[in-house]
Amino acid sequence: MTGTSPPAASASAHRWTLIAAILGSSMAFIDGTVVNVALPALQRDLDASAFAAQWVIESYALFLASLLLAGGALGDRFGRRRVFMLGVGLFTVASVLCGLSRSVEQLIVARSVQGIGAALLVPGSLALISATFPEAQRGRAIGTWSAFSGITAAVGPVIGGYLVEHFSWAWAFLINAPIGAVLLFICAAKVPESRGGGAGGDAVDGWGAALATLGLAGVVFALIEAPNRGWASPAVLGSALAGLLGLVLFVRVESVMRAPMLPLAFFRNRNFAGANLLTLLLYAALGGGLYFFPLNLIQVQGFGATAAGAAMLPFIAILFALSRWAGRLVDRFGSRPPLVVGPIVAAAGFALFTRPGGGDANYWLSFFPAIGVLGLGMTITIAPLTTTVMNAVGAGSSGVASGVNNAVSRTAGLLAIAVFGLVMALVFDATLSARLAQLPLSPELLASLHAQRHKLAGIELPAGLDPATAATLKSAIGAAFVAGFRWIMSLCAALALLSALSAWLMIEPARPAIPARP
Repeated sequence: MTGTSPPAASASAHRWTLIAAILGSSMAFIDGTVVNVALPALQRDLDASAFAAQWVIESYALFLASLLLAGGALGDRFGRRRVFMLGVGLFTVASVLCGLSRSVEQLIVARSVQGIGAALLVPGSLALISATFPEAQRGRAIGTWSAFSGITAAVGPVIGGYLVEHFSWAWAFLINAPIGAVLLFICAAKVPESRGGGAGGDAVDGWGAALATLGLAGVVFALIEAPNRGWASPAVLGSALAGLLGLVLFVRVESVMRAPMLPLAFFRNRNFAGANLLTLLLYAALGGGLYFFPLNLIQVQGFGATAAGAAMLPFIAILFALSRWAGRLVDRFGSRPPLVVGPIVAAAGFALFTRPGGGDANYWLSFFPAIGVLGLGMTITIAPLTTTVMNAVGAGSSGVASGVNNAVSRTAGLLAIAVFGLVMALVFDATLSARLAQLPLSPELLASLHAQRHKLAGIELPAGLDPATAATLKSAIGAAFVAGFRWIMSLCAALALLSALSAWLMIEPARPAIPARP
């Protein structure tokens, strides 16, 4: 889709548009990485179960994943700056409501609104750059945006962890308020408006957005609530059936819609289909596995929130340092070799996460090797994956193709956290019950511990226990969580290997260059 913009946007408009895009994406990036670090603190302060804590993440991810493509279409139709500002406003207000929440239910509702705001904000960030900058300057502008996004992704969790550790988890959300206020002022005063070439034409795919939300919400609700309510619960069964029906109807509607949010015809291209299947599998491993990593660090290994936020810095540093080298791999070898090798290396990184045990693990010996290998594997994969997605369709559809791939990656994380939460609950319960059965505990103490199993490693021990008993119980709880964590990381490694297999089977090998005739 082509866009329309002012014929000669000034240098000032270029500069302020770039600043607005960086600030907007930074809000979303910070929020997406900080909340994982804040989960143990808010779970403790709000007396939330592990399932409720999952909903704090999943409510945001649900609306972002299901409405992301619709958000981009709304910007093309009604004005990119207008929709971007609407997203920033919703995101900012919802962030304040998150920080003021006094129950986990209030927080989940506020996070849902935040996800809707992010779905309007995230696609508008790059769309504003593309619409305002001329083609000759666009690549440099996007490179600057990407570099600052990488810095934000690295620094955000550290700042958020510091706020959580020294002030309150609420400040992980409230920090967005001043950023949002400044951003709205910049957009209103300095950023030019633009619309897509189809503005006023095809209607936005509202049915597709509604059915995608219904389908994903039903499936995710069933997966998260099944360990707590049981699979035979009417609520779980009903939501699962409603979710599956919604997804089936979504595919049906998208196949007949004149301007679908998910163009199914793209998937007839083997490279596009293969790249998105790889994305689904690999980003499910990444999003699901890294959801539980900060919980392990804080609740089992005894890390502070700041240290847990800094734990992934080597991952970001490797991506940042080697991204240009990885981008040249496609030119030299084609897409398929790096898209096979990268996920295999990532699988080795996930496998290394299964090594550390419970309590007081040394970061540099236990976790740093896994993070480094995983970072290398993702670095080898990301640039060739993006190139494959963009090259699989015509230049006029590259924006839509990129949006589809972004939505697939977010949907992968959404579903993986729900599935892995189910695995964690099953393994944790079985392991903890087996360990507690071997200890000489009173029936009252056993009942207290079993009543808190839904908190996983956040179980609080009763006051007044002698130090030896408290240490033994803490070790048993940590070992139960680590057992579940090892299962999850093993599943992540398997998903990464399957993504490598999908690339080998579906991505077409590079055609040899035809030598020039003398």
